[in-house]
Parts: sequence; C-alpha cells; structure tokens
Amino acid sequence: MAERFKTWLISQLGYWSIRILCLTLRWEVDGWENYGAIEQANKRIIYTCWHGRIFLATYFWRNRGIVVMTSQNRDGEYIARVIRRFGYGAARGSSSRGGRRALVEMIHQLRHQHDVGFTIDGPRGPRYVAKPGAAWIASKTGSAIFPFHIAPEKKWILRSWDHFQIPKPFSRTLVLMAPAIYVKADAGERELEIAQQQLQTALDELLIRGDSRWNRRKTA
Repeated sequence: MAERFKTWLISQLGYWSIRILCLTLRWEVDGWENYGAIEQANKRIIYTCWHGRIFLATYFWRNRGIVVMTSQNRDGEYIARVIRRFGYGAARGSSSRGGRRALVEMIHQLRHQHDVGFTIDGPRGPRYVAKPGAAWIASKTGSAIFPFHIAPEKKWILRSWDHFQIPKPFSRTLVLMAPAIYVKADAGERELEIAQQQLQTALDELLIRGDSRWNRRKTA
C-alpha cells in the first residue's frame, strides 16, 4: 500500500510540475516544415530526442497519441503514469531490459496508425549516443525517423547521467526539428548503421544549435 501511494504521489507531482511550468514558457519553433513534410508523405512518425529533454518534450507533443518506450524499472513506472496523463501510450521495455518486446510493440503500434517516440540515448546512456532501435523499426515499417531537440534559455540541470533539464518559469524555449530520416524496407546491417549515424549527426547538430543559441545571447 505504501509503495502504491508513493508511486501515485510521485506521478502526481511529475504531472503538475510539467503542466504548470510549461504553461509559463515562451515557445519558439524552427523546422515545422520538416514535420509537415512527413505528414504530406503520409508516413507514421518515430519521434527521437535526447533523454535529458523528456520534461519539455512531454508537454510539447502532448495529446497526439504517441506511444513512448519507457523502462520496466520503477522510474519507468513513474514516467509511464505521467505521460499517460498527457495523452501518450507506453510500451514498457528498454535497451537493457525487455527491449525486444517493447520494440515489437512499437512496430505493432506504427502498423496500427499510432506514432511512437524514443529517448534515443536512454534509459541509462551513454549520454548523447544514439541507439539503433529507431533505425531498425523504421526499416520494418517504412516510418519516418524524426529528430528534434528542445532547448530552454533558463533551466536547472540535474546531476544525473543525462543532465536532465527542468526549465525555469517564464523561460524562452526553442524547439528545433530536423528533416526526416528514412530507411529502406530491405535495409541490411550497413544501411542500418548509416541511418543510425545520420540520426546521431542530426541530433548532435540540433543540440549544438539549440544550446548555443542562448549561450551566444549571454555573451553578446
């Protein structure tokens, strides 16, 4: 009973923290045309971002029915409960535990017209190193891999492996969206490696662009 109450309490705190803080932010988006191009191509979407930006991504992409991979540990249960309240689904598993089952579930969701999402360096890193799941799923479904990045001007950075970011109230926040990455249905190992590297490069570039945007303004 005590554990159930703790899970409920933490999920409530997580939900309201995200909701209240993100309502105060001033959002700026660069790259909506890349999102629109996927819709015009009538493709399902595999959303990908870095683990440390979950807080902001959860609010920005809310109420779209996106199914997100969350780990099977206790932290994953907290995250699953929070994101469901923001209109997401949860495929339980990770690269370290239950990953194959979760990947198969995400393929199933894409084939049934639900978009999916990855924190592509999760659940435990290494930080800013893209894992291969998104490219493999894209090769099985023909879906578009969609890299994006969210950078708040003012934030708290936790001392966690992912440098988890929590925006400060009323901060300006930049959302960057890159062109989609596609993988052929008959892609071999080498082609999957190339797609994974393209994703790594795209997210690296978005990270540099987004975070340096506010650093330049501070030094100007």
